[in-house]
Amino acid sequence: MSFSPQSRVWVYQSDRAFSNEEVQSLQKKLNDFALQWKAHGHQLNAKADVRYNYFIIFVVDEASAGVTGCSIDASVRIVKEIEQEYGVDLFNRFNMAYRVDDKIVVTNKEDFETLINIKAVGPQTIVFNNMVQTLAEFEDKWEVPFEHSWHGKVFAHLL
Repeated sequence: MSFSPQSRVWVYQSDRAFSNEEVQSLQKKLNDFALQWKAHGHQLNAKADVRYNYFIIFVVDEASAGVTGCSIDASVRIVKEIEQEYGVDLFNRFNMAYRVDDKIVVTNKEDFETLINIKAVGPQTIVFNNMVQTLAEFEDKWEVPFEHSWHGKVFAHLL
């Protein structure tokens, strides 16, 4: 399945890593959802993936059918089901994710500020910009150095 760079993207970040076993069952659930995801009766050209055991990413190419409020609600419902089933928080936008070597770390905003203050997070630290909205943005601006992210603007006073 091919997706346009303008495809819409939604990123949900877990507050903990999913185990490899959880990722397998979660990916199946997401695949099943994407295959039946519709907007006003029209099948959406969609996919959903788990990345790095922390992130759930939905992609919809609106060339054939556009998402609607109801179809977005359906995706939010499945994310809420996943929260319940796996005991995770996928809606807390105050959790920050960053990379330490090959490891993903998720921490709350206050601890993230402390990490910046003690220089454990710096300008070159890779952070995750979960506010990307298109596939092109996702590919180019999802994993970026702190200094080139919204994090760098919001927390600039701490550097």
